[in-house]
Formats: sequence, C-alpha cells, structure tokens
Amino acid sequence: MPINKFKLKTFHEHQLNVYTRKHPSSQKNIINTSNLFFNKIPMNWLSDWSLPYLPIIKSAIGSIIKDIDGNLLDDFCLGDTASMFGHSPKAVSIALQKQSTKGFSYMLPPMEAVNAAINLNRVFGQYQWQIANTASDANRFAIRVVRAVARKSKILVFNGCYHGAVDDTLVELKRNKTINAKGLTGQVYDLSKGTVVAEFNNLNQVESLFKKYNIAAVLTEPVLTNCCMVLPEKKFLEQLIKLTHKYNAYFILDETHTISSGYGGYGRQNNLNPDLIVIGKCIASGIATAVWGMSDRFSRRYLNYLKTKKEGRSGIGTTLSANPIQFTCLNATLTKVITKLNYKKMERGAKKLELGLNKVIQKHELNWHVVRVGARVEFICSPGPLKNGSEALKAHKPKLERAIHLGLLNRGSLIAPFHNMMLISPVTYDKQINKLVKNFDDVLQQLI
Repeated sequence: MPINKFKLKTFHEHQLNVYTRKHPSSQKNIINTSNLFFNKIPMNWLSDWSLPYLPIIKSAIGSIIKDIDGNLLDDFCLGDTASMFGHSPKAVSIALQKQSTKGFSYMLPPMEAVNAAINLNRVFGQYQWQIANTASDANRFAIRVVRAVARKSKILVFNGCYHGAVDDTLVELKRNKTINAKGLTGQVYDLSKGTVVAEFNNLNQVESLFKKYNIAAVLTEPVLTNCCMVLPEKKFLEQLIKLTHKYNAYFILDETHTISSGYGGYGRQNNLNPDLIVIGKCIASGIATAVWGMSDRFSRRYLNYLKTKKEGRSGIGTTLSANPIQFTCLNATLTKVITKLNYKKMERGAKKLELGLNKVIQKHELNWHVVRVGARVEFICSPGPLKNGSEALKAHKPKLERAIHLGLLNRGSLIAPFHNMMLISPVTYDKQINKLVKNFDDVLQQLI
C-alpha cells in the first residue's frame, strides 16, 4: 500500500508543531546562540537533524537521553555509533575520573598504552597498532602509509562509501567515471587524481580498474553504511582481498560502523584478515579515539620503507593523538564494555527489533525491507536487497524518512537523522524496542 503524499505533508507539518510545543526551553536557548554559533549549531554536520532547532541535552545515561525541557528519549541513534555500547558506561566513567588527576596529555606513553595494545589484539586479532583521534584521521594515515609502501598513488573505494572526512574518499561514480562528490565545500582539486571508484559487489569492475591504474590499496567498509545499508554478496570480500593481492596492492578494512557485527568486528567474525584495519567512534565509548592496525606482513614492509625514508615530516599524527585519557578509556572499554556477553545482548535485541519492524512493514503492505548487521538495524523504504551504492542512493526517500524520524522522536524514540539507522546497546531494554516498533506502526498508520 503506497504512502499518501497529502497525508505525508500534513503529518510532517503537524509533527513540526508538536516538536515546537515540546521544546520551548531549547528553542529559547538556541535563539540566544544565534550570534555565538555559526548557523546556530556548534558543528556543521549537526544540520543533518531535520528539526526546527536542536534539542539541548541535559544528560545521556545508558540508553536514555534527557533534554532541558524534560523530554525523555529512548536512544537508538547512540551518537551515530560513538555510544553504541550505551552512554557513560560505568567502568569507563570511573577510569576517566581516575586518570583526570594524573594528566590529560604529555606526549609520552603511560603503562596503559601497553595494556591497550594487548587488549586490542585480544579483541580484534593480531595487528601492530597506532592511535588517532578520529576514524577520519586513522583512514587518512592508513592511506598515506599504503601509498608509501606500495609506491603507487591511487586508492580504490566504492560508490556510496563512508570513511569520514577524508578527501580521497569524498568521490562518487557517474557514468562509470570517478568525480568529486556533490556538495563538497571549498574543494579546489580533482580527487580522481588519487582515487578511483567502483560499484560494491562488482569484482569485474574492480579488476578492470586494477588493470588500468596503479592502485596502492582498496579501502572499504565490509558493509556499505552511508546511505541505505548494502550487504556484501557471498564471498565478495574474500575474493576482493585475493584480487587486491593479485595486483600487489593492500586491503584496508574500515570497521568504524561494522563493529556492530559482533565481538572483534565484521572482519574477525568472518575471518577476513585485512592488511590494515581502522576502528573509531565507540572504541573508547565515545571519547575521541580511533585505532588503526597493520598486519605483520604489512608492518614489516612499512619498516623497510622507513629505513629508506628521507628525514622530514611524515604527515602522520596529531599533537593530541595517543594521550593517556584515550588509553585509559580504550582499556576500560575493551575489557569491561566490549564483551562477548554484551554482544550477545545486543544481537538478541537487534533480532527482536528486526522482526518487529518487518511485521509492521508487512502489516501495512509496504514494499520495503529491513537490513541488520549485528546490533545495527535499518528499515529501507524500497524493495531489496540492494546490491551497490547507486541502488542505495535511489532507495533513499529523504522527505518520507524525515517525517518518520520526527514522528518517532515526538513519541519518544530517537533514531539516526539519516538513512533510518538504529542501534541496540547492551543497556537497551525490551520495552524500549517494543515501544519503537509500536511508534513505527503508529507513524505509518498516519501516512497510509
């Protein structure tokens, strides 16, 4: 049964009015910042929330957010993965408080650094690790290193990919040609000079690009997560790694979103063994931290490169990277938060949500589908499964999704402001999942 366009417009307008009535204090304070923050927001990407103005948050504990107007939200956005294991985990809060009396940043490693490397290998497998502030930084550094070791200039990414704010990855495919992604601010050079784009799940296209260009590495998420999730077809990633090595290139796996897959991330769950791995966001429970690891095979080649490197700046690293606060929160997260038991809870809750959403979609006879990767769930307002980034882009329904998101928020269920993403944390309750499914049903009832 199709969505009624008139009802959609009316519903959205009504929900905007409801939101305004529910958030008077936030509105007043946001107005007061009009000359303090540019565009009334402290960071540009916050504009992804399609709201009249942002709610101002008072606290976020576990899976519940409270704003200054007293509204309580069951949080399924969880900081867009940064707080995937819940807000302010007790073990991390305690560790952070203890370290706060010992110094924040001193450009020398604490004992916690050694423990962090041991714990990272225990969870994710054998790598040699480096610490960054964000996954964007980690991806940027990994790209720089593989280009140096491979002595090749280009990297290959997939259409619709997400690797943060890394220039080389802000590209798209148009008529089988790599171009700068639409909408980039202040982009002054042609990104196709250093990057080529292929469609996900298309090994033939990847190999044709390897034959045409000197490609240093393939950088990919194991599942496309930027716009309507796209799952890899059977053995696609395994064959992609083989193809990459066939052409003397390296395989970088960005697990920043797919750490939701299970203990050790998608790569370990599926025995992928990349040359380099990148993980950010929730790796230290939301404290600005990311890690990138190199396989023994790759790290030996990197060491050989360093022996020949001329003196001077490497372009890798930032002053605040690898600070003791990061290591402390990283260890607390890896030992007390990222546990097999917690993943078991998350998997069970996510299955429950997947089943509930599917039942609602079937009830309303909608040709939509639901995709789940471990604790990460999305409903997609188009038939599926999707095969690549181009299909994912076409499946996106911005106006409809904005209305659904707002309707859910006004009913106390918060999901991500883009592509219908929901996460289940270890501290998400069944009653919150049931409420989200009920709210989803109620919203769709208003639109058909």
